[in-house]
Amino acid sequence: MGWTNSHLHLFHIGDELYGEPDPYGEMLLIDQKGIKLSSVLAGSVREFVYEYDFGDGWIHRVVVENLQEAHPAWSGSLCVAGQRACPPEDVGGIYGYGEFVDAIADSKREQHVDMLRWVGGAFDPEGFDINSANLRIRRLKG
Repeated sequence: MGWTNSHLHLFHIGDELYGEPDPYGEMLLIDQKGIKLSSVLAGSVREFVYEYDFGDGWIHRVVVENLQEAHPAWSGSLCVAGQRACPPEDVGGIYGYGEFVDAIADSKREQHVDMLRWVGGAFDPEGFDINSANLRIRRLKG
């Protein structure tokens, strides 16, 4: 997605919940560290839910449409297509994101300048950079 891993998250895969272990024991999660997606998407499991930032409540349904052998020159995972920009961290969930996009698009809105300053000066909601996405994926291996 492009987020900074600043918030709690989890994966609902089959009947299991994966994530970072909860130090307080309130959520019984399987430790995600070292788990490969290929090992949990076995058999008939071809979709899962990824939840990020329990406060903002970003919920993603991920569907595996096609499995194929990797090209011999490629090492590890690779993004082959995508659409639209990742919403900024702490934007307030789907409703806050809608307000944010409206505010940056309309220079007459009271929050226009503040929102552009907050996001770093510019934001294109339709923008997607496949090279940046793949760079982030490669960094996950490090």
